Amino acid sequence: MVPALEADALTIVRGGQPALRGVSFAVRPGEVHALLGGNGAGKSTTLLAFLGFLAPAQGSVRVEGADIGTDPAHARRRIAYLPENAALYGHLDAYENLGYFLGLAGLRAGRGAIDAALDRVALAAAARTRRLEAYSKGMRQKVAIALALLRETPILLLDEPTSGLDPVAIDEFNRLLRELAGAGRTVLMVTHDVYGACQVADRIGLLRDGALVGRFEATPGARIDTEAVHAAFVARETA
Repeated sequence: MVPALEADALTIVRGGQPALRGVSFAVRPGEVHALLGGNGAGKSTTLLAFLGFLAPAQGSVRVEGADIGTDPAHARRRIAYLPENAALYGHLDAYENLGYFLGLAGLRAGRGAIDAALDRVALAAAARTRRLEAYSKGMRQKVAIALALLRETPILLLDEPTSGLDPVAIDEFNRLLRELAGAGRTVLMVTHDVYGACQVADRIGLLRDGALVGRFEATPGARIDTEAVHAAFVARETA
């Protein structure tokens, strides 16, 4: 089976310093894969490499077998990217934001499809016609997640996707990711949230200083051991 996403000995240099150092991993189709690490670990850099925004100094990145360096358009057609702080417009409401950004991608969605996506992220119906300038960070994040869903791409790249969400919304979001994976969509998320990663991911890679220093995998019928991952995370961050 061709991996949905694959990094092979990936080295990225930013500002003259290595941001990633020989990172190798693969994400299977229909898998939720988390990259866990603290600030500066190289998590967001990894996502930008898969989008073709950062060129490898060494190694390669591939999307469904296509090398980003030679076919970046393929990756961008197949991927929806959710940054930690999505650049939504405060003077527009949720419907207007979603319609506008879908239009930029050459897509259209009717009110029913948009409502269905907003239902999936549990954004209150009464909030959907309010300008986003009145939204909390968590509400804005829900609109951004809905946009990623409406793109209907087979691969989702998520940068700290639960940032700003309350515990109930985080649980709802995790259930949504499992539903998407069950339907065959591939998710690569980066986060510093050990508990959240263990609850939702099939596999976790632990990043520190641009290197992949630990790997964890869920066993059939069980989630990844939170205590084991937390111990490794803390040990690496305080080493």
